[in-house]
Amino acid sequence: MTDSRPVVTRFAPSPTGYLHIGGARTALFNWLYARGRGGKFLLRIEDTDRARSTPEATEAILKGLEWLGLDWDGEPVSQFEGRERHAEVAREMLANGTAYKCFSTPEEIEAFREAARAEGKSTLFLSPWRDSDPATHPDAPFVIRLRAPREGQTVVRDAVQGDVTFGNDQLDDMILLRSDGTPTYMHAVVVDDHDMGVTHIIRGDDHLTNAARQIQIYQAMGWEIPTFAHIPLIHGPDGKKLSKRHGAVGLHEYAASGYPAAAMRNYLARLGWSHGDDELFGDAQAKEWFDLSGIGKAPARLDFKKLEHVSGYHIAGMDDGQLMQEITAYLKETGAPALTELQASRLVPALSSLKAKAKTLPALLDQGHFALTQRPMEIEEKAATSLDTVSRGILFELTAALQNASWSRDDLEATVKQIGESHGLGLGKIAAPLRAVLAGRSSTPSVFDMMLALGREETLARMQDHAG
Repeated sequence: MTDSRPVVTRFAPSPTGYLHIGGARTALFNWLYARGRGGKFLLRIEDTDRARSTPEATEAILKGLEWLGLDWDGEPVSQFEGRERHAEVAREMLANGTAYKCFSTPEEIEAFREAARAEGKSTLFLSPWRDSDPATHPDAPFVIRLRAPREGQTVVRDAVQGDVTFGNDQLDDMILLRSDGTPTYMHAVVVDDHDMGVTHIIRGDDHLTNAARQIQIYQAMGWEIPTFAHIPLIHGPDGKKLSKRHGAVGLHEYAASGYPAAAMRNYLARLGWSHGDDELFGDAQAKEWFDLSGIGKAPARLDFKKLEHVSGYHIAGMDDGQLMQEITAYLKETGAPALTELQASRLVPALSSLKAKAKTLPALLDQGHFALTQRPMEIEEKAATSLDTVSRGILFELTAALQNASWSRDDLEATVKQIGESHGLGLGKIAAPLRAVLAGRSSTPSVFDMMLALGREETLARMQDHAG
């Protein structure tokens, strides 16, 4: 399936809540497809449902996309703002005979369906006004319905699902314009996609039936039909439709859990799409590789272990400046206090050792606790057990010996080893009390990594607090 037009994709969420992880993946697929081909990625807020759409939800969606690092072209389009244009197209269809006025009341439609049920017939509403003489039209409220073909088939030529065929006798004359003059969502979507020049519609496969009905509007208007790609939904680890019982479903929850945005882009790209056996990659590779042919037909399953693995890979590969930006954004997301200049100055030298093991940002900050805490430190009960009279005496001796050390790793290791051997102790026995006085904990990074990050003055001050 080829399309010679410049690529234009869109993400069109309804602002009725937070940005769901499934929506985030849909946005990512559209972004990757457009950006990898020098095309445009547009954003449309489908806010026609005024009762459920809120400015707060719109703001949450924009914030979520910004956090994920997906930039869009131009200003976000409001579907509600285009209602006059949607109505204009419906009236144009009325004029060219591809739509008609229907005066049937809701009560009459329900009576038709009840009678059809009783007779075991299809409840698909067949309007008696479809072929009526305009001279017989009453002065009463009416809707504008699509004059859909009654015979033959409508085929959705889908880049993921293949050709999907719908019998036209199974598709009704859907309403384009309600009796109050407002457009329906199904109609507005087509008009917006056409007017925005969208060439590829990549969305969840729960919209597949909608595509057949929307294609009929394209055909009625003589508009070029875009390429459709309906992607399977995301399921939980148990294979069932994703819901809150599986854990985090909102993108904001992943941000607050400390997964870097780059890791989320990598992980979400692999949820339902593949490029050979490649699991770990950055944006440049993703944009180059991403293609609709790589999207599978089966629902993808969330795998939190795999997400942690991907997250650890991206944290380890970040330079210090980038990682500090991620930490700053994470603290802001969770409402935690920002790092002070002093804390940052001690954390940065420790990042090279911390990021090699951390799977998430909170795990990194937990291991970097020693750099963030201040004297006098509280020492955890388990760590305090290593501070007996003998170890305090050794710390006193070690503090004096370190006064003149060059503060290189080799010199620090040699000095600690020498003091330990003079007491018949190995490095492990000396390390425990050092962990206690430098971090207040028994589980810490290497004592030498901590010493180098803290510097001579702070290291010796912490040791002196407990030596003697």
